[in-house]
Amino acid sequence: MSPDALATLESVVRLVWLAGAAAFVLGLMRMNSPATARNGNLLSAGGMALAIGGTAVLLAARGEAGVTAWLIILAGIAVGGGLGLYTARTVKMTAMPQLVSLFNAVGGGAAALIAIDDYIRLAGLQDVIPLEVSVPTVLDVVIGGITFTGSLIASGKLMGLIPGKPIRVAGGQLVTLALAVVTAIAAVYLWTGHVNVLVFFVIIAASLIFGVTMVLPIGGADMPVVISLLNSFTGTAVAMAGFVLGNDVLIIAGALVGASGAILTKLMADAMNRSVINIIAGGFGGGEGTVAVGGPEGGTVRSLGVDDAAIQLAYAQNVIIVPGYGLAVAQAQHAVRELAELLEARGVNVNYAIHPVAGRMPGHMNVLLAEANVPYPQLREMEDINPEFDRADVALVVGANDVTNPAARRAGTPVSGMPILDVDHARSIIVIKRSMGRGYAGIDNELYVNPKTGMLFADAKQGLADLVAAVKAL
Repeated sequence: MSPDALATLESVVRLVWLAGAAAFVLGLMRMNSPATARNGNLLSAGGMALAIGGTAVLLAARGEAGVTAWLIILAGIAVGGGLGLYTARTVKMTAMPQLVSLFNAVGGGAAALIAIDDYIRLAGLQDVIPLEVSVPTVLDVVIGGITFTGSLIASGKLMGLIPGKPIRVAGGQLVTLALAVVTAIAAVYLWTGHVNVLVFFVIIAASLIFGVTMVLPIGGADMPVVISLLNSFTGTAVAMAGFVLGNDVLIIAGALVGASGAILTKLMADAMNRSVINIIAGGFGGGEGTVAVGGPEGGTVRSLGVDDAAIQLAYAQNVIIVPGYGLAVAQAQHAVRELAELLEARGVNVNYAIHPVAGRMPGHMNVLLAEANVPYPQLREMEDINPEFDRADVALVVGANDVTNPAARRAGTPVSGMPILDVDHARSIIVIKRSMGRGYAGIDNELYVNPKTGMLFADAKQGLADLVAAVKAL
């Protein structure tokens, strides 16, 4: 190809990249609403396809890749794309948080590998690496390394392979601080014009260990915030990889993911009434063995039959359904929608109360209920729905635990200060739960001994199916 033709092609490819970047922005905007989120996701995927296709055309035109390189590229696309498609289509909704964590690990690790390859290549060619190259290279490795191991630990906690409670190693904070100091000194050394592969690998090792020591002490109840934070790290690492390669699409895509993830992390931390720094320093997710302090004494748990619960629901005027992780575990989203539709046919006003950190990932309940085609206007956020509990005849809690615990309003408990859904303000409360087991905070839920609360002990899916049958029989 002639130089002029190649120059023209490069200009066209850059326009294609720009179109892909615009698709990322528009797709992210459409993800702002559950009604348009699916199309937004497809639009963003289309933008990525444009970016990959344009890059492949440019690579072929320049003749920079031989047969072996093309085979590796195609194999990587086939294996990575195939695994991504298979896992995304077969994963259960209850395992979606783990999958997101693994995707974060892959994204951060891939970005770090780009920087590692580039630094080793440059170190063998020149004595001085320019600051505009060494700065993003080091930042890419640091952020990508932390994201890689941190996301693996988070995924392990969610899978149960690692205990959900905070795991504190003796002297762990000192180790983390020492790693941060070593990384900072090594980074400054490389940024002052030195080229040293050994020092560079010290930074890599420190970053990988830092990811482990950062996430291990965080409890399972904080994992939704941690996943969001690591997602932001992934985007930032990708943006740094874009600077390393001089690729505008990577910079834009990474910046969008990093910024949106940071905003979501801040919103979720605010929903828990805590700072991100406080969460990283050690979450409230006490997991096993934590006990509440100063809770009500002498409370009695009242068991409720299916027929009694059905009568309360069928003859109510306002019902608020509170979904939680137990709903996701039982795959009961379709059953709860069927019950809601049945109640609405009887003239009952039904809404869903969505707590920002219900479940195990940001937006878990929204995604779960959207999958069951629950009408979007019925999904009410915490600030919007809380005043409605005072006017609710029945609050139906399905698998939610810590986000409904009145202990959060009292000092001295692991959930103190966390905003909760005001379920206890409803005239009557029905809780569908398999047992009296505790949530991730590891404490008893004071809502269960409230005189207004009736416990319907059942698997969420079976309990809802029994309620549907009982309401139909009335």
